[in-house]
Amino acid sequence: MNTTETNEDKILRSPAIQSLTGLSRSTIWRLEQQNQFPSRIKLSERACGWRKSEVLKWIESR
Repeated sequence: MNTTETNEDKILRSPAIQSLTGLSRSTIWRLEQQNQFPSRIKLSERACGWRKSEVLKWIESR
């Protein structure tokens, strides 16, 4: 099985998303609730992340 990720298929955690977008954690949450930001992916019971490719597309669309 090939588990190699391409650079844009990476899952980014909250600190990386905040750095990449310049948004606070609460702003990201609010935008998600309004369907104006890519949905998070549940990684485990206490961890989530976002697909880098989706976040980059969102940044380009702004």
